[in-house]
Amino acid sequence: MSRGGAADRLALAEGAALLRQPPGTALELAGYGGRFRADVACRIALTGAPMRATLEGAPLTWNASHVLPAGAVLEIGGALSGVYGYLTPGGGFDLPEELGARSAHLNAGLGRLLEAGDRLPLAADKGRETGLTLDPVDRFGGGLLRVLPSLQTGMFPEEMRARFVEERFARDSRGNRMGIRVTPEGEGYGLTEGQSIVSEVITPGDIQIPGDGAPYVLLYECQTTGGYPRIGTVIPADLPRVAQAAPGVELRFRFVSRAEALEAEAGYRRALGAIAVRPLVRDPADMPDLLSHSLISGVTAGEEHS
Repeated sequence: MSRGGAADRLALAEGAALLRQPPGTALELAGYGGRFRADVACRIALTGAPMRATLEGAPLTWNASHVLPAGAVLEIGGALSGVYGYLTPGGGFDLPEELGARSAHLNAGLGRLLEAGDRLPLAADKGRETGLTLDPVDRFGGGLLRVLPSLQTGMFPEEMRARFVEERFARDSRGNRMGIRVTPEGEGYGLTEGQSIVSEVITPGDIQIPGDGAPYVLLYECQTTGGYPRIGTVIPADLPRVAQAAPGVELRFRFVSRAEALEAEAGYRRALGAIAVRPLVRDPADMPDLLSHSLISGVTAGEEHS
């Protein structure tokens, strides 16, 4: 089975940073959120594709951590840009591990989509700090994707490879956690010979070219083997940009060297472990009950703080 896990690993790390805890479990919100209520007061962080969020009708800042009081209703609407938003609880979820993870892997039949009325147990949260925010990495509007040559890159004519890096592609409406289809401006990239190859191992980031010539960029729930030729492989550091590309968003490709890809990967891993957060400065107009908020770090009213 393929790796699975968060479609946007950077958003998962951002949620953990806002709660000052190691990356763990979160709710992945594909295009739309929902209504949530906790039986006990808990901390939450909202990251990934920005979505409209309210707590008991009052707006909540995205890319920030907050307190969710016991019984209060959190509502999260549709994505304003991007695709995948994330709701991370303080301490994570107290769920059993399967194959070393607590995430669902729908394509492999592990776990399932959440349904109305589902209840998820919260794990113990040792942290207390909230009211933090961050500046997210810009990855919600498409853009340039760095690509390494694959085993079949040389099968594509030189003219076709040159057109591949010059052309602009649009994210198609077809796509899920297995991968997304991108539509070229002009003709497709099908091969006259070698369109079908012996099935072999494939990996997230591979750009498969099926019979219609429109590339598919594979993501973390992709199949493990395939028989379509691959014109290249998007490097892991750019996969969050692929996952967060909404239908119609423009994407472009650029081949890079192995050395450049390794340097980008090293920088990406460093960035995941060094996400900068800062106190969230609130507008008093959005705080109808000032006494319910922590106005000075460590000072709260009653038993709640935000």
